[in-house]
Amino acid sequence: MERYFLGIDQGTTGTTALLLNHRWEVAAVKTVEHAQIYPKPGWVEHDPEEIWNAIQTAAFGVLQAAGVSPSQVVSIGIDNQGETCMVWNRKTGRPVCNAIVWQDRRTAEYADVLKETYGRMIKERTGLGPDAYFSATKLKWILDNVEGVRDMIDKGEILAGTLDAYIIWRFTGGRAFVTDPSTASRTMMMDLKTAEWDQELLDIYGIPREILPEIHDSVEIYGYTTSETFFGERKPVAASLTDALAALLAQGCLDAGDIKTSYGTGCFMYTNLGNTIRYSDNLITVCSWRIGGMINYAFDGGVYIAGAAVQWLRDKIRLIGNAAETEMISQSVPDTGGVYFVPAFAGLAAPYWDQYARGAIVGITGGTTSAHIVRATLESIAFQVYDNAMAMREASGYGFSAMKVDGGPVANRFLMQFQADILAAPVDVPVVMEMTPFGAAWAAALAVGEFSGIQDIRSVWKLQRRYEPRMSDGEREDRLEQWHRAVERARGWIIPDREKRRG
Repeated sequence: MERYFLGIDQGTTGTTALLLNHRWEVAAVKTVEHAQIYPKPGWVEHDPEEIWNAIQTAAFGVLQAAGVSPSQVVSIGIDNQGETCMVWNRKTGRPVCNAIVWQDRRTAEYADVLKETYGRMIKERTGLGPDAYFSATKLKWILDNVEGVRDMIDKGEILAGTLDAYIIWRFTGGRAFVTDPSTASRTMMMDLKTAEWDQELLDIYGIPREILPEIHDSVEIYGYTTSETFFGERKPVAASLTDALAALLAQGCLDAGDIKTSYGTGCFMYTNLGNTIRYSDNLITVCSWRIGGMINYAFDGGVYIAGAAVQWLRDKIRLIGNAAETEMISQSVPDTGGVYFVPAFAGLAAPYWDQYARGAIVGITGGTTSAHIVRATLESIAFQVYDNAMAMREASGYGFSAMKVDGGPVANRFLMQFQADILAAPVDVPVVMEMTPFGAAWAAALAVGEFSGIQDIRSVWKLQRRYEPRMSDGEREDRLEQWHRAVERARGWIIPDREKRRG
């Protein structure tokens, strides 16, 4: 009976289940989207129950598509969207409110206060600059604003954490309540050096330690599914990582200086730092994984809006019917006609860290068409990746000969060619584009003894295509200058309420 390995990528706009055979070939893939909830401007939420149902649907879908019995699955690995967090009732399993998504800006002013009072300490302890992006401010908001939660904490009825902790808890029937250092390092609550919760920071935020999960290795059998949670089978849940860091592992970026970018709802670039902690004013430092008790670190350059901008074209202003159309539409015009799109829907992340930036389309004339805007949208993704790549190069001291990439958008040939052109470096696309669930599945296989060590990941990575840069230096410099002019026009658009009050 052939054996299979399941990776579950719980992302921002949907859940992807990837089923791999013992030769590490894709047997089936299934994506199930979930709703994006926008209660107020700048607020973004997800329904955790909808996400759990999407996980079940996606997992069942890949097994059905491949004609595989649940009994043939050897192990299950999970990757998650990162900073998105929630609070739930440990007795009933019901969330006390929707999950607050990493893109959410409701805690921006509190993050500003933290930056003014504890910014240096938080950066040194956690590798993160205070920002509404991270989980701590979101969890504090839930505890302070959802009626009855503080009382429920006193009664021992509350659990809180990022979505990985909730998913593992659900899969194991409430027996395992854990997270891993790659995710915990994105909460603004974990000490980078020890990979443990920092009590002093928890006290500052007013978050009780007892409601948080234990931090375990990224590769470890946390527990087993129940017959109710995995189609009648008891299977090991054996890996957990943040999505883009699962992809860093899957891409074989194991040495200091290795770099890769994951394209999805957002866009996330990492440079491997090995076992050395380094700091940057423009980037965040995270734990990429802990395996066998050994911590690996990375620089992280996050872009809030990448594929989400394409989704906006489809769902909100209806310029396209589906994401695949953007490649042909972009190639239907020779350029953007001077249009630049800065998709700062939720502010700008690295290297700008501007919570008050907002989206802007500049350079519009009477001759601007929908094709120009579609092309400008794709180009905006590549420009944001360029900005992070340059910040990575400067902060790490490492150059790079090529950029490894992954995620659904890398199927877009126009985007990948433009990315190589703007970077002035080759872009390598792997055979398996969904490297986040691939990395989660592989890590779980490592946990149950299918591989002897982390270096074995390189034996299963395969190159599909390399894009070589073709743009002239002069054109590249002109395009980048215009892009940066557009970014400046988007920055600082929102005036914080506290500044309005001062005025």
